[in-house]
Amino acid sequence: MTRPSFVLLGLLPVLSLALASREFYIDYDNNQFVKDGAPFKYVSGSFHYFRTPSVYWRDRLRKMKQGGLNAVSTYVEWRSHEKVSGQYDFSGDLDLENFIKIAQEEELLVILRPGPYICAERELGGLPSWLLNVNPEMQLRTRDPEYMGFVRRWFQVLFTRLEPYFYGKDGPIIMVQVENEYGSYFACDSEYLNQLRDIIKSHVGDSAVLFTTDGSAASLLKCGKIDDVYATVDFGPGTNVELAFNEMIKFEPRGPLVNSEFYPGWLDHWGEEHSTVNTVNIIQTLEWMFKYNASVNFYVYYGGTNFGFTSGANYNDHYAPQPTSYDYDAPLTEAGDPTPKYMAIRAAANSYLQQVPSKEVPVASRKGYYGRMNLKFLSSIFDLIPTAPQVNSDYPLSFEELNQDEGFVLYKTVITKCHNDPALLVAKNIGDRGYVFVNKERAGVLSRINFIDSLPVSANTGDELEILVENQGRINYGRKLKDFKGLLSNVTIDNNELKYWKMIQLPFGHNGTELRAINKKISSLKAETQLPIEMIYESVKSGLEPTASTPSIFWAEFRIPNNSHPPLDTFLDMKGWSKVKIAYQC
Repeated sequence: MTRPSFVLLGLLPVLSLALASREFYIDYDNNQFVKDGAPFKYVSGSFHYFRTPSVYWRDRLRKMKQGGLNAVSTYVEWRSHEKVSGQYDFSGDLDLENFIKIAQEEELLVILRPGPYICAERELGGLPSWLLNVNPEMQLRTRDPEYMGFVRRWFQVLFTRLEPYFYGKDGPIIMVQVENEYGSYFACDSEYLNQLRDIIKSHVGDSAVLFTTDGSAASLLKCGKIDDVYATVDFGPGTNVELAFNEMIKFEPRGPLVNSEFYPGWLDHWGEEHSTVNTVNIIQTLEWMFKYNASVNFYVYYGGTNFGFTSGANYNDHYAPQPTSYDYDAPLTEAGDPTPKYMAIRAAANSYLQQVPSKEVPVASRKGYYGRMNLKFLSSIFDLIPTAPQVNSDYPLSFEELNQDEGFVLYKTVITKCHNDPALLVAKNIGDRGYVFVNKERAGVLSRINFIDSLPVSANTGDELEILVENQGRINYGRKLKDFKGLLSNVTIDNNELKYWKMIQLPFGHNGTELRAINKKISSLKAETQLPIEMIYESVKSGLEPTASTPSIFWAEFRIPNNSHPPLDTFLDMKGWSKVKIAYQC
């Protein structure tokens, strides 16, 4: 009877020792991270799971490991997981736990950036737009009790799921960021940051290191720094590394040096040239950081795609929305292919971390050509009106007042007074682009990007006026974060205020009535004449039906050969087209 007791007691010290060695912390005396008792530094890369179909996660993560990285950093986007208040989605391409598991299987540590605000060139900086509907006066990113109530609810859901994945609990998550570049936000609300710290700390404990990220300037670090949270900086190629890290040291006199966002590329805006960053400059600055024994995260290492209506916008002196592509001129392209930049970083990272380079060197994936598509004209936007939700109001309502997140709203009214031809239509404060029609004939475009809030229209008393307003992306950074959409003030024609509006909602979401109507029409299509894509475009240009003056919906299908080879990546060639939204289904 004594032997089993002896064996059990003999194992307990060994078990305790094994558990104790699983730790990650900051050694302030020696200015370093410590992982499982040994000095540690990381070279990581940002890869946002929500920008890539889950079927590709392992491929991208494996390429990161093969590229010499030992960690992956990801944001968590509140908006994607709680698109409807109180309804949470962690399935499919939003299965964060699966992403973390795959990262661990690919021998990558994880740096988690849960926000709640993330910026990331995403709609409203990753915050759900229904916050603006709940209370337009709600103060985002502050101690506002209403805002913090929703944050607490969301974090309770999120961190309950993530609890097993922190490093101290045998998971791969070594660091958790609190907020995001808060020093760049005007509110400078230290009580808000303290509340966030306490919420996150209550879930994480000592199982991972909490940190902040801010630009490498004292003015930014001042409002971003949180007591008992490690402050790090971000900067790009060409920055004076010594000066940048000296700014960090002013706020963290002891501890490891960290650049949490080192930019190997840069973001794009609609209407601008694709941004690129020179590889030589990247490597020069990277090697300077390595001389300081710094840990570095590439933002971004792989960008991916802003699917649907998820891209955001900037606002400096004007509104500048971001495109669907988030290629970012990153080391891995939007298609996940390695670049010369990837190979240069791979060599530098392996040397710095004293790693034996992976024998597997990734190559570009094969791309498939599946032939020309023949398009069928399905309907104009006006054909969707009978099946779409409609709201009537004396004055125009915003997307938020209609509880609509994205897509389009068609505003309709009748002109009651019109004395001039042409008459001047004025729609101040439009968010963001409005296609104007009089009696279904296109009269012009209102544009926030191009500062067009008025245009002459040929109209008479009793004519029907329609304005199709598109949300091109809510602002994701800066003072103008509360970015409402739609017709945001009264509309006039020849200074006469227009009233009695009908608003037809066309969000084009996954479960929208307009998509159901489109799918029904596709299912019932007969053998109408099909036109090659080039001929469709020519007919649009020449004014034949379907006309260029009316936003319209086309449908086509292509077939993947049924053979032993798996489907290959492919893309649509839309040369010659201008503004197109694409939806697909298998």
